[in-house]
Amino acid sequence: MRHDELFIGGSWQAPSTYRRIEVISPHTETHVASVAAAAPADVDRAVAAAREAFDTGTWPGTDPAERIEVVRGLAESYGQRRADMADVITSEIGAPISFAQRAQVALPWSMMTAFCDLAETYPWREARPGRYGSDIQIRREPVGVVAAIVPWNMPQFLIVTKLIPALLAGCSVVLKPAAESPLNAVLLAEIIAGSGLPEGVVSVLPGDSTVGEYLVRHPGVDKVSFTGSTAAGRAVAAACAADLKRVSLELGGKSAAIVLDDADPVAVAAGVRSASLSNSGQICNALTRILVPRARSAEFTDALAAEMDSLIVGDPRDEATQVGPLVAQRQQQRVTDYLEQGTRDGARIVVGGTGMPEGLDRGWFVKPTLFDRADNAMTIAREEIFGPVLTVIAYSDSEEAIRIANDSDYGLAGSVFTADPERGLAVAERIRTGTFGVNQGYPMDPFAPFGGVKGSGYGRELGREGIDGYTESKSIAVAS
Repeated sequence: MRHDELFIGGSWQAPSTYRRIEVISPHTETHVASVAAAAPADVDRAVAAAREAFDTGTWPGTDPAERIEVVRGLAESYGQRRADMADVITSEIGAPISFAQRAQVALPWSMMTAFCDLAETYPWREARPGRYGSDIQIRREPVGVVAAIVPWNMPQFLIVTKLIPALLAGCSVVLKPAAESPLNAVLLAEIIAGSGLPEGVVSVLPGDSTVGEYLVRHPGVDKVSFTGSTAAGRAVAAACAADLKRVSLELGGKSAAIVLDDADPVAVAAGVRSASLSNSGQICNALTRILVPRARSAEFTDALAAEMDSLIVGDPRDEATQVGPLVAQRQQQRVTDYLEQGTRDGARIVVGGTGMPEGLDRGWFVKPTLFDRADNAMTIAREEIFGPVLTVIAYSDSEEAIRIANDSDYGLAGSVFTADPERGLAVAERIRTGTFGVNQGYPMDPFAPFGGVKGSGYGRELGREGIDGYTESKSIAVAS
């Protein structure tokens, strides 16, 4: 595949330079596609188109019901290309095809419809009685031109959580997908091209971090919505602060699964596998610290080991595959370095470890790996590994478990497993995270806000709050 143009302001245009992004299969290590890469001059064109569409175009002032109708049409067109989208995502990032079909594509598609449902009841206009005799009219208006910057791991899900609420609010959007995963964004641009959106409202600019930095700092951008690493998020926040630019950040995580002493080991192992190892562990809200009661540590560790040892690792196009390759060779090396660090620090590898999985001689694979005999001060318990690696940490009582769970620079997600849901809720209330699951990983419900605290960022996506992030509230006092 070869894509020679950029989607700027609703039309396909020649790029300003000859820069290209070469997409390599994480499974076969062979060339998949070549895509035109954006440069600063292309960002200037896209922002100018977005600025004109917002400042003088019809989209911001269109009745919300009309915007909802257009987005529902986009969702319908998206649904017709689901198989193509899943295939593209498997090709470029190595996500197992079954996971790509379900979570990488079907979930974003359903969230498009969910956002439209939320927008139909959203309080775009609200009347309040004033305290001092005036009637107060509240208008929720679009924030302006939005720079949406997404990583490679869950590209369509993360695009949808930004693009769709921004469009429903009446904003213009310049989307920058990651250089590792441009193909799904190009396909999305093809779908958008026939959706009926006005000229200038959406641009899609594949590019590297320098293009993202230029977009973030662009004076024509009103709001930045960024998902990525905590280190990059700090730089984005600092750049936005200089211009008092609105920003929301969804960053890294090191989430804990608190296993209480009344939990069933087999059920815990199945729940942790689903919440932690999907997409080869390359998910920000993965449960990677497994806190187990010391008195039953062997039971829970053995159950987790059996679950992980049974995982099918291999060709991501095989429907039976549960764990595919990591996105890039550098990511494979990064995770391998953490495995070696964990061993040096004194943790024990129960299953997995360094080296290629059995039967594979190419691809950027890492064996699903379980550590135990670890403590919360170890590097593997402090830093986001972003691979199929779990760490068991034993605790003495529930108070210690809560302390360990909260002893993290991150605060994105977490879970508790217990036979007593009320007991689980009591634990959930004491964990400092933005999301939490009881007897499950957090399910990413489209009607509930998603986001983190501490080093996991600020702002919320999904739910009504996901639309809030793309609006400004204007108060109008009317004298009677």
